[in-house]
Amino acid sequence: MLFSLIAVALVQGFLVKIYHVPSASMEQTLDVGDRVLVNRTAYFSAEPQRGDVVVFRKPSGWGNAPEHGALRMAIGWFGDLTGIGPGNTEFLVKRVIGLPGDTVECCSEAGQIKVNGEALNEPYVVKDLAFEATAFDCSTQVSSPRCFTAIRLEQGQYLLLGDHRSNSEDSVSACRNAEAASACVRTADRSDLVGTVDGFLYPFSKWGNNQHLKTTLGGKQ
Repeated sequence: MLFSLIAVALVQGFLVKIYHVPSASMEQTLDVGDRVLVNRTAYFSAEPQRGDVVVFRKPSGWGNAPEHGALRMAIGWFGDLTGIGPGNTEFLVKRVIGLPGDTVECCSEAGQIKVNGEALNEPYVVKDLAFEATAFDCSTQVSSPRCFTAIRLEQGQYLLLGDHRSNSEDSVSACRNAEAASACVRTADRSDLVGTVDGFLYPFSKWGNNQHLKTTLGGKQ
């Protein structure tokens, strides 16, 4: 029994982590309740790429951590150690859009996110925020909630967004209005990134159905 626990802890700690998708922010790429396999070795010898679907530790600037009692903390300690059951560390899953050194903004004339001045093609986005060129865009008196001003990413910073844009608390969700403060953006550091979502454990119907996790984005790569 002890050997099995140690083996599970080593696998989830260094190779593959099982992650439970808790929200609808990544629909329809990932659905609520999906159990996905996170490749913890993905960034051992490579850097994160635009378009990667990643699990990352929730940075402190992304909101307060839930309060737990002593028993729940003990259970969470065991979960963090072994990967079995709930942990105390909060994890999120989003898609990498901005890389260190990038300038990210929205929107283009067609309502697309721009990275370094180039519009991105994002076929995975569902239920985006309302936008109508010349009638309800970034230049109209009442601007589209899709819009946010240019964000310059520093060394080691990554900008992450959900695929279900109108239902995602992500890097720019607090920046989508004309009155937003300059500190509205929330990023993740390189050290926060756990790994890439490379496959499904559950539901069984998604086994081998990983093609939609791999996507090519327009703009600078």
